[in-house]
Amino acid sequence: MNAPKDTASKFEGERLAKRIASAGVCSRRQAEALIEEGRVKVNGKTVKTPAYNVTEKDAVIVNGKPLAAKEPTRLWLYHKPAGLVTTHKDPEGRPTVFDALPKDMPRVISIGRLDLTSEGLLLLTNDGELARKLELPSTGWIRRYRVRVYGKITDEMLAELKKGVVSAGVHYGSIEAEIDSSKGGNSWLTVALKEGKNREIRKVFEHFDCQVSRLLRLSYGPFNLGSLEKGQVKEVTRKVLSSFISLDK
Repeated sequence: MNAPKDTASKFEGERLAKRIASAGVCSRRQAEALIEEGRVKVNGKTVKTPAYNVTEKDAVIVNGKPLAAKEPTRLWLYHKPAGLVTTHKDPEGRPTVFDALPKDMPRVISIGRLDLTSEGLLLLTNDGELARKLELPSTGWIRRYRVRVYGKITDEMLAELKKGVVSAGVHYGSIEAEIDSSKGGNSWLTVALKEGKNREIRKVFEHFDCQVSRLLRLSYGPFNLGSLEKGQVKEVTRKVLSSFISLDK
């Protein structure tokens, strides 16, 4: 194993991937992949196992660049317009959320995603470890959406959604949906869930032969879209953030 000998004990400090994620470079999972690919050095020597701890005294290099000192955790609300993908680099060359952000913003990652045609509230942070934590259903945070659906919406369907459905071999947890209005074959619903699997809302309605034609996220846990205009970004104050999230510093 190409682990450096002159660094912290494996029982001291914090996991290397966590340190990289906390510096806002990428998510913890992505950091683990970088380590396994041999793209991370500690004190001049390559580390290839995520099961490695570092302390503040260790010099960490990621992709040939020194890891910046850990910044205080910050969080932003962003009103994502339709037509942007939630990724830093899109292989198809489509415009991304991160291309559209103000140039004076630090490097951030998203907490969860909204697909190309979805819009509304997207949380952004400079702390990859926080992003990982808030994406987990175990936080108990409800994600609320306003959804336009084409197709027949029945009470039986809504009851089944609340119990959870299995579609194409994937189990989807409880989804609460209420009809706000209907006209012709279209209905507007308010939808709430805790999991947020990939394209979950679209897929569960397709399971009932219904098509989602518009999807707008209204809130993510205690944070709301409110009057934020499309394309606008608003930072959450540290006081407000600390009232919902335990901050290290």
